[in-house]
Amino acid sequence: MTSSATALQSEEKDTPLKIQTLQELYEQRAGGQEMPHRHQDTEILWIRNGKGSLEIDLKKYNMGSNTLYCISPGQLHQLEPGEQAEGYLISFPEYLVNSSGDEMELVYRFNLFHLLTTSPGISMQPELADEMDEIVRRLYKETHHGNVLSREIIRRYTSIFLIYIARQLDGAMQLSLQSRNVKLVRSFIELLEKNYMNWKLVKNYAGELSVTANYLNEVVKKISGFSAGYHIRRRVVLEAKRRAVYSNDSMKQIAHWLGFEDTAHFSKFFKAVYGKNFSDFKKENYSPIS
Repeated sequence: MTSSATALQSEEKDTPLKIQTLQELYEQRAGGQEMPHRHQDTEILWIRNGKGSLEIDLKKYNMGSNTLYCISPGQLHQLEPGEQAEGYLISFPEYLVNSSGDEMELVYRFNLFHLLTTSPGISMQPELADEMDEIVRRLYKETHHGNVLSREIIRRYTSIFLIYIARQLDGAMQLSLQSRNVKLVRSFIELLEKNYMNWKLVKNYAGELSVTANYLNEVVKKISGFSAGYHIRRRVVLEAKRRAVYSNDSMKQIAHWLGFEDTAHFSKFFKAVYGKNFSDFKKENYSPIS
């Protein structure tokens, strides 16, 4: 494994919920800049007041008051809160995102995080923001001064917090829940995250999910707006772009790492999906992790 690959390794799973204030993050860095990194937890960043910048998978966002961002597991990101920024960075472990006694709540929660990650920079209504602030303060207190019952209390407060966010997204949430095929899409996305380096064809995922490739394409397009094949290609190219920008690996090394035996094939694949040559993209965006 190259040193650049080591630098990009994800953190271990099954950590408890973590909450930090933006002021704490700013003070920890002592004026230094955070390097791009990724986690295996889902993170919600809530800017209560002030400004800052956030880069997620090479896209930069200027943050303002009462805006909320969601960072999915594995997304390469870099946060720079302003000195006067107020808010929270909440890290949700998998057991809080994907555990519930109610199957519909599971689907609902999955769709909520999906909507958050596909709609960066959601502005919260002032009245909802005030109530959310109180919930997060209680969560913060439980995570820092809790007892043996804190895990269950945290779970309850987390559900309430997510419900407040869902209220802001009510129309989009109802639209995304109108099909029972949401569970199939969720399973596809989970398989894609685990297998995109080796499985490049829709039939690979369809076989694992016991459906036909055409059916999987239709369902995924109905729920997300894009076919399963589109998501597969974009996921592979996204990882190639991450490596191109934040590692010293050559195109040949990146192609091999992503499961392409022929570098020329990878080059054509990248251009067909992204619309630009790999070499040109790397020259324009290269920024290695030190």
